[in-house]
Amino acid sequence: MHNSVQNFKDITSAIQRKIEEQKINLTPTVIAVSKTFKLEKILPLIEFGHLDYGENKVQEAIDKWSDIKSKKQNIKLHLIGKLQTNKVKHAIKLFDYIHSVDSIKLAKKISDEQIKQNKNVKLFIQVNIGNEDQKSGVKIGQIDELIIFSKKFNLNIVGLMCIPPANEEPDKYFKEIKLLSIKFNLSEISMGMSSDYLKAVENSSTYLRIGSSIFGVRN
Repeated sequence: MHNSVQNFKDITSAIQRKIEEQKINLTPTVIAVSKTFKLEKILPLIEFGHLDYGENKVQEAIDKWSDIKSKKQNIKLHLIGKLQTNKVKHAIKLFDYIHSVDSIKLAKKISDEQIKQNKNVKLFIQVNIGNEDQKSGVKIGQIDELIIFSKKFNLNIVGLMCIPPANEEPDKYFKEIKLLSIKFNLSEISMGMSSDYLKAVENSSTYLRIGSSIFGVRN
């Protein structure tokens, strides 16, 4: 069995144990974060039957996924990196989920492009939960405004996404996102990566973004 498949099975087993131990009433989707990895590294997991993959950059995703996605239409592609407005047209064409909506300007561009392409992509609002200058995402006080605007333009905002500060315990940030998702009546939460996905499961994350623990260390 290929390493990525074994690693994926180990991760899903660990998640299942956590769910049983905490009596959690949901099973999160694992997004295998394939950014920077070549397709030959990803193919064993595709052949195993896993469907959800995450990419950071639109152009890299086009080069890597256009052909395989046209053949395997049940594959779901998640854009988890920052989306520039000039790449929205290509992102809407290829991706099924965008996890990084962080401004009204971007939301409007997505709306315009979805109308042109007659396609509805599932969207997450990225929250700058640690209020960090170097990170993308809206401040907590701006979530409401972005949701109201998005509804006006018929955008399918399904949930909130966050990346907690790197050198802090993620728990308090995950708890905060969980409470915000309840407050805004959003059903999905995108949080938890290789280092903290079990903590994210404890806090009701529905999408875990796991890369290096599946595919190995990036070059």
